[in-house]
Amino acid sequence: MKVIIPLAGFGTRLRPHTFTKPKPLVSVAGKPVLGHILDKLVGLDIEEIIYIVGYLGDQIRDYVEANYAFPSRYIEQKDLKGQAHAIYLARDHVSGPVLIIFVDTIFDADLLSLAREQSDGILYVKEVDDPRRFGVVITQDGFITRLVEKPDTPVSNLAVIGLYYVRDSQILMDCIAELIRKDIRTQGEYFLADAFQLMIDRGAKLVAKKVDVWEDCGKPETVLHTNRYLLEHGGAQETATENSVLVPPVYIGKTAVIKDSVVGPYVSVAEGAAIVRSILRDCIINENAHIEDANLSQSLIGKDAHVRGYAQKLNVGDSSQVELASHEDD
Repeated sequence: MKVIIPLAGFGTRLRPHTFTKPKPLVSVAGKPVLGHILDKLVGLDIEEIIYIVGYLGDQIRDYVEANYAFPSRYIEQKDLKGQAHAIYLARDHVSGPVLIIFVDTIFDADLLSLAREQSDGILYVKEVDDPRRFGVVITQDGFITRLVEKPDTPVSNLAVIGLYYVRDSQILMDCIAELIRKDIRTQGEYFLADAFQLMIDRGAKLVAKKVDVWEDCGKPETVLHTNRYLLEHGGAQETATENSVLVPPVYIGKTAVIKDSVVGPYVSVAEGAAIVRSILRDCIINENAHIEDANLSQSLIGKDAHVRGYAQKLNVGDSSQVELASHEDD
């Protein structure tokens, strides 16, 4: 089985962090989102992982090659024409079964069972309360009959989570080719959902499999929510501190310095960061950031950033400096 992971988007909803790193390398619970995804693939019979990269794609290659041994290929998507277009760039390098994973998603699914799958494909879904924000599937007699993107009226509560398995990748590629040839677009882009609908119209038997865990990593508030989930489910780590209190669950990098502070719950502090005379709750602090005399919650602090003297919610990019002016400076 081959795996395709599209990674070429700009991640504009996660700026300022994605000005300096691609969205898949944004950290949650002490590890980039892409790392959590790749960990799910360890132990599977994978022939190759194909990364569709774009903006800052060299950082993706550097991270993967430094941390994982999967056979890998990198293809650049120069024109961002949509999900299906990204997948189609891998057409000359896939045959047979393929697994497609979008990295906005932290999931929990039984991927080992794919080797025994008899249907033509699987779209992994989760039941949601408000389907209007998602692409959904409609099923009948156990198979998917229709896909609807962000329905105005409730037609199904089974939201597609961005994880797909296709037993014959050539059929999918043929359907994407038809999309492009006929210029079938949704919201100006070639959508993967439209390609799957063409597969169904041609007679493919696709099933929807429900997952219990679907954590989004597409914007600051959902990144923090995912961080909370991962810390509660095996992602916590503590280390020695100086005159400080850790309120679990937390992830503290082994080279991080925590001094005269209260940290937690739901705080991730990366390697090399320093927290001094501060109180942190529900935050992600990236590598080598320095927090001093601050009281922060629901905050994302970038790599090499410096924050001093703040008591509020912050979203600070890499290598930034945020300092509350003292009365002496007035």
